[in-house]
Amino acid sequence: METNARDNNANKEKKPFRGPRPPKREEKLYDEKVVSIGRVTKVVKGGKRFSFAAIVVIGDRKGTIGFGAGKASEVPDAIKKGIEDAKKNLVKINLSGTTIPHEALGHYGAAKVFMRPAVEGTGVIAGGAVRAVFELSGVQDVLSKSLGSNSPINMVRATMDGLNSMRSVEQIATTRGLKSEEVLK
Repeated sequence: METNARDNNANKEKKPFRGPRPPKREEKLYDEKVVSIGRVTKVVKGGKRFSFAAIVVIGDRKGTIGFGAGKASEVPDAIKKGIEDAKKNLVKINLSGTTIPHEALGHYGAAKVFMRPAVEGTGVIAGGAVRAVFELSGVQDVLSKSLGSNSPINMVRATMDGLNSMRSVEQIATTRGLKSEEVLK
């Protein structure tokens, strides 16, 4: 009987070894940029506990932008949490070609960001956190100045406030009950 069992196993077709399946990769819809990573310390009875806070900006470079903050005991986990938070806070902004439609001043707390449209070819003239927001939102030509607080999270929020206040000529025309040509006069 043993020989028959061996013969049956030998006669069966062997399946080729496929190996472990590769992990399913989620296609990236958004580019992401880490604006800042800070080490946060909590003092407890036994000493100090360290964790990391990350501020992340994501965008599709076509007018959709979002930002988020994540906090974890390891940097990659904090960044991952920041990306998840940013995906929940996505907003669509109005662009006028490669620049913004008009001047604006964004506020958040003590932070202020002044932004002005620029001629094509100027590039993004902005610093740090503000630059990340402009680049990932798809704004290629803009002049900006950061005023007041220079805390990265407040600068990002002030920039987002300014970009959310942008209105196109068509939106202004419908609000006023005019045609878009009449608004530009």
